[in-house]
Amino acid sequence: MINARLLSNFYSAFEAVMANRLRSLLTALGIIFGVAAVIAMMAIGNGAQQEILEQIKLVGVNNIIIEPIVEQVEEELDEASGSGPGEEKNKFSPGLRMLDVEAIREVIPGIQKLSPEIILDTYIVKSGLRRSAKLVGVTPEYFDVTNFNLREGSMFTENNLIKGDPVCIIGRGVQTKFFSTENPIGKMIKCGNKWLRVIGILEERIVSDKSIAKLGIRDYNMDVYIPVQTMLVRYKNRDMITSGSLVSGARGRRIRTIVGASGGSASQTNPHQIDKLVVQVKESHMLQPTAEVLSRLLERKHYNVIDFEITIPELLLKQQQRTQNIFNIVLGAIAGISLLVGGIGIMNIMLASVMERIKEIGLRLSLGAKKTDIVHQFLFEAMMISVSGGIIGVILGVILASMVSRFGDFPTIITISSIMVSFSVAATVGLIFGIAPAKRAANQDPITSLRHE
Repeated sequence: MINARLLSNFYSAFEAVMANRLRSLLTALGIIFGVAAVIAMMAIGNGAQQEILEQIKLVGVNNIIIEPIVEQVEEELDEASGSGPGEEKNKFSPGLRMLDVEAIREVIPGIQKLSPEIILDTYIVKSGLRRSAKLVGVTPEYFDVTNFNLREGSMFTENNLIKGDPVCIIGRGVQTKFFSTENPIGKMIKCGNKWLRVIGILEERIVSDKSIAKLGIRDYNMDVYIPVQTMLVRYKNRDMITSGSLVSGARGRRIRTIVGASGGSASQTNPHQIDKLVVQVKESHMLQPTAEVLSRLLERKHYNVIDFEITIPELLLKQQQRTQNIFNIVLGAIAGISLLVGGIGIMNIMLASVMERIKEIGLRLSLGAKKTDIVHQFLFEAMMISVSGGIIGVILGVILASMVSRFGDFPTIITISSIMVSFSVAATVGLIFGIAPAKRAANQDPITSLRHE
């Protein structure tokens, strides 16, 4: 019996909404735009969150990055003395070296992993194919701090590291380019003027252009990784003093371009032995203190010459995340205001509908309808408007999120939870703001309502 009455009330509400389609649609506009804003906002927030997590994964967790600063200074020679005007002011610095790595390992507590990195621009040659690539000298810790995983093969052994064996681990792009029809494990590949034996393949690492620009990273898939000792012994060791470095006048951290009487310039060399050092600490709260201790240690070892730069990518990304959270809160407030305005619009239209249909209300009450039937009817009407607006808003929100992702070059992630939350809020708004009109309709006096003109 109760179900039959509810169905009858629902049918009456449905007829009332369908009889005024345009007014119902206009009433639901606030709900439509509010729900669409909520879904689009949550999709943008989820996309930003995912991007930040991917960036943190790329740079590693609890990592401190130390990179050399290379300056270019042009000075004219004094032909009489053979020295530049600022020669005496220049302080000597050995640059960033493997000895710094050992000093950090021995002196600073709380260090979990140390990963020096030496990068050499070279080329790969195999079976008539040649392509430029990065040859990277690393230790096994490198793959841990950067979250690289082996797809196939094995890691460098202790023997490889000590002897500087000619072995390498290649990126997925190198395999695709040079070993498309064969398994590269155990095969030889020529990097520069040296032959290397492939012992491992890394999983593919997809890096977006935005991450490359923000984090200063590169496409790792075309890299060839060798033991750092192999790089120093078989390819290049910038810490060794040669006749060429003496002639070029490479001193400390500066790259000198010495212009003589003829206007010619000497070749430029990087005086730092290593190109990057990643220090991984055990706890996140130790990032900033450890970075300060590292700065003081390296400054002292480099004779008070600041020829290095220390950055903490995770802290920078967390600051970016906080900024994004504030942006999401602002968007959420705007979407909430839209839903509030939509709910007020529903209440206003429903109150006006009560006055328009006062005779209908009086007739139903006089024929035996209960006050609860009138309340149910008007609540059903309000919820139909809000729910239908919520459905349209969900569709519009998905379209908006897709357009932002496609034309705005911004990642968006639409989740079932965001759709359910926004739809539930829309239905709740209709229920809450429909209570007042429903009670007003139910409290009408049947006789007065029938006499209303």
